[in-house]
Amino acid sequence: MKTIVLIHGFWVTPRSWEHWVARYTAAAYQVIAPAYPGFEVEVEALNADPTPIETLTAPAIIEHLTSVVAALDEPPILMGHSAGGAFTQVLLDRGYGAAAVAFNSAPTEGVHVTPLSQIKSTFPVLKNPANHHRAVGLTPDQWRYAFTNTFSEEESLALYERYHIPASGRVLWNSVLANFMPGPQDIHVNYGNDDRAPLLFVSGSEDHIMPPSVQRSNAKHYKSKLTVTEVEEYEGYAHLLPAQAGWEEIADHALEWAVKHAGW
Repeated sequence: MKTIVLIHGFWVTPRSWEHWVARYTAAAYQVIAPAYPGFEVEVEALNADPTPIETLTAPAIIEHLTSVVAALDEPPILMGHSAGGAFTQVLLDRGYGAAAVAFNSAPTEGVHVTPLSQIKSTFPVLKNPANHHRAVGLTPDQWRYAFTNTFSEEESLALYERYHIPASGRVLWNSVLANFMPGPQDIHVNYGNDDRAPLLFVSGSEDHIMPPSVQRSNAKHYKSKLTVTEVEEYEGYAHLLPAQAGWEEIADHALEWAVKHAGW
């Protein structure tokens, strides 16, 4: 049985992929949605005790995801959302994955595009350097601006209550500082890697936290002409694209693209 690995981003857990897991499982795939280290508990437990979030590091996330993918019998299709899209790129660069799709991806190191909406979305964490050692949550209004700005207020609040957890200030601050420090940092990839498997960036036109300009810039950094790097934009979609009305069509198209480019 072929495997699909779904990698979640910040401010959420693998629960955010729940509908995609069900859909791909029904299509006869083995579907794995690994949690970050310490995130194996439910959303409610992490909100009650965010200690695992406070101690989280990007290398620990990458090491754990690598162990999950490396244990499979053959390379899977990788799909990542938001920060999960950046981790997906790291795994792909290191030789894991038959093909990958990054939805509204966070940038890998060296991508300097920072739209004002992105600054506003991440300001709750980055406004205070002391947050480097904290787990920082969003208010319902902040969540709606960053994740669900095209959703109704009722939908946004329901998804906030179902999916939202605090994010790691340490990982977010380190990702910002990476572009100002010498040498490769945590979310570094080799943009000239000719052996990397095919990669598709999927962007929502109305995404505030990771706008299309970030996706386009990230994709343009890849210089190899021996592998595939493509970008697609969906009009009217916000950051929480995997939960927005019409997600089924996007999920099916992403899978079709990945299966084709994986040679399955």
